[in-house]
Amino acid sequence: MSEIPLVPVHWRFPAHPASVRRARQAVAASLPDDFRPQLGDDLGLLTSELVTNAIRHGTWREDEDRIELVLWPADGHYWLAVSDPGSGKAGHGAGKPQLACPKPESEGGRGLILVDRLATTWTVRPRPTRGTSVVAGLSFPPGG
Repeated sequence: MSEIPLVPVHWRFPAHPASVRRARQAVAASLPDDFRPQLGDDLGLLTSELVTNAIRHGTWREDEDRIELVLWPADGHYWLAVSDPGSGKAGHGAGKPQLACPKPESEGGRGLILVDRLATTWTVRPRPTRGTSVVAGLSFPPGG
């Protein structure tokens, strides 16, 4: 008999800055106790960066739009997908999220650089109906 995989955890949050903290707390609370010391901080930071980017660049109406998160373990990784309903706001790098090369005096533009350094792998995928998903994976130790 095959082992039944864990069901992914799914959340929807309003496109509001307060959702960043709520999303980070939800992800941390869903990790098994033995993974929290190893992955909790890194997954929390990935969650914060990706949810912040989704709110800033992929939503239009704070009172109507939602950010979706899915977390699941598979193939030696914890996978986090953060999805937004848009393809980017005009004037904010509309389209696919990309790594930036911010100037030293710039106050922003480093979120995806952090994601790139923390995640084992990550990608950007269009959603089937509308919007964008950023999927990042963090590897976890065998037997952890």
